Amino acid sequence: MRTLQRVVAACLAVVAVGCGTESSEPEAPSLRTQVAELVSPNGRNLNGRNLNGRNLNNSELGGMLVSVAYAGAHSAFGRPLTNVRLQGSAFEGTEGTTPVSGEAFVGARFVGKLGDGSTLPLRVDSITQGSGADSDLWSYQVSYQGSDGSWRPVCQDANGGALSAIAVAGRWNYLQGVAGGGEKIEDATAFTFACEGAAIAKCMHFGYKPWATAANGESLAGHHQACTRMVRADFCGDGASHTVDGQWVNLYDGVGVQADTESWSVEAEWNESGARCFTSETRAHAPVTCSGLNPIPDCGDTSHFESGTRLISESPYGAGGL
Repeated sequence: MRTLQRVVAACLAVVAVGCGTESSEPEAPSLRTQVAELVSPNGRNLNGRNLNGRNLNNSELGGMLVSVAYAGAHSAFGRPLTNVRLQGSAFEGTEGTTPVSGEAFVGARFVGKLGDGSTLPLRVDSITQGSGADSDLWSYQVSYQGSDGSWRPVCQDANGGALSAIAVAGRWNYLQGVAGGGEKIEDATAFTFACEGAAIAKCMHFGYKPWATAANGESLAGHHQACTRMVRADFCGDGASHTVDGQWVNLYDGVGVQADTESWSVEAEWNESGARCFTSETRAHAPVTCSGLNPIPDCGDTSHFESGTRLISESPYGAGGL
């Protein structure tokens, strides 16, 4: 296999799963059951089925941590934190009359919202600032309080070990296979703890930080959202993934963040809504049909960066690849 540079090529790990519905009303899950779903492993699905820390495979999402509120935050000393906001991925706010930011949020408590509308307490256990080009990426070890009163990590790897998260403004629609699935929702009242190894965090490590700008001054928010679609092979833009474990992909853009380093077959062009077009050389290795998609001609033509395409992906499984 030819050498793949740092993050230009990523191992795709997803199983295409439909969004099913049940014929009868399911029994309401307990908090313990909800939290068990919340912390399902995501490390091994680095660029696959997980948009943020779980398998997107049902339409109810009762146990999914869908967002975290800025309001209702408290410091480690139990004092209210007001005017809480994110500057990039670093928290800022006020404790009493004192401005606080960065590592001052260690021990802070937040209120997380689950998919069924219920809430649970969250606690920031540690904070680490990134370095170099990633100095604006702050990592948070975050715990939730279970029904027995004990605290457990929100983000876990396949073996149950704690993973860090990156805080990012707004929230996502985690539904799969439906209109609006996978969509970024610009909500000024909420933010997301994006677990490391899942798509939202991975795309920030690719360099698509939604608060940042490219060298030409263009916001990278659209590229970040397009990346979350691309990473999960969400061709139809409905939250459903179309890839399997162990797939590779080469991605590049027109704003100088990621360059084309491989001579692989064009797979797709991407924007915030999913694929603008795709070829037969996809990670699905099977025909993909998207209702209502009107593909643009000459899929993969880099001139399309001037007309709405954010990213182009290539597959190594066609001519010139692996």
